[in-house]
Amino acid sequence: QVQLVESGGGLVQAGGSLRLSCAASGRTFGTYAMGWFRQAPGNQPPGKEREFVAAISASGRSTNYADSVKGRFTISRDNAKNTVYLQMNSLKTEDTAVYYCAATRTYYSDYKRQGEYDYWGQGTQVTVSS
Repeated sequence: QVQLVESGGGLVQAGGSLRLSCAASGRTFGTYAMGWFRQAPGNQPPGKEREFVAAISASGRSTNYADSVKGRFTISRDNAKNTVYLQMNSLKTEDTAVYYCAATRTYYSDYKRQGEYDYWGQGTQVTVSS
C-alpha cells in the first residue's frame, strides 16, 4: 500500500513554469513506476480516462511522455525522498487541468494507461491563464 500526495499546483500565466511534486508513503517507493495524468475541467463524459502526461520507471532510467508535452515537461524522481516531480515549462492554456500522480509495481511497456496504475493521489489543480 502506498499513499500519494501531490503539491505544487497553482495559477500561472501562459509561457510560465510550475513544478509539481508527489510525495509517497512507505519504504518501497523505489519499486514503483510512477506516472502523471491530468483531467481537464468541464463536461467530461463518465468513465473518460484521464489523459496520460508522463511516466518514469522504478529505477528512473526510463521515461515516457505524451506528444502534447514532449519538450516542455520533464518527469524525474528522487527515491531517497520518496518523491516524483513534474517540471512543466512553456505552459499553455490547454495544460489547465487537475494533475494526478499514480503508482504501480507491475511492469508495463510504457505505463501510458490509467488502468495500469494501482494507487492515485488526490490531484492538484493547475490553471494556465492567457
